[in-house]
Amino acid sequence: MPRTQKNDNFIDKSFTVMADLILKLLPTNQKAKEAFVYYRDGMSAQADGEYAEALDNYEEALTLEENVFDKSYILYNMGLIYASNGDHDKALELYHEAIELNPRLPQALNNIAVIYHYKGEKAKEGGDTDAGEALFDQAADYWIRAIRMAPNNYIEAQNWLKTTGRSQMDVYF
Repeated sequence: MPRTQKNDNFIDKSFTVMADLILKLLPTNQKAKEAFVYYRDGMSAQADGEYAEALDNYEEALTLEENVFDKSYILYNMGLIYASNGDHDKALELYHEAIELNPRLPQALNNIAVIYHYKGEKAKEGGDTDAGEALFDQAADYWIRAIRMAPNNYIEAQNWLKTTGRSQMDVYF
């Protein structure tokens, strides 16, 4: 049974009905509509913590989707799953792929920075200060890019950049 038929809560059912109506009315080809169904089911599974099911749906959506902008969001969501499961290298790979397809994806830039910052902390805890600082510098580069695109976001990152001397930029929001 498709995930969209399993939703028990009213809001999920309402969203599904609306999404199905929009999908029927969209002037697009059948392949794009199918990709959207898999993407929607992937998001629903991800929200329910069913990560394996979500990844299966996202993989299928990627094979069907032709729009690079839409593919970037699929890859981004897959990266979220891998990051939450602790597979930071796979998450980084997916975030980078998403950015290649859609360079205006500040949330992916932020998540890359978060992973590099985490790896920097781990390196320093392990006694490798130089590697930790290099990873912090990488995190700073990605945060600066994200902040330039979305200046009202990532306030903690902005504070970290200033307090560590990694950024002199003033962002007014």
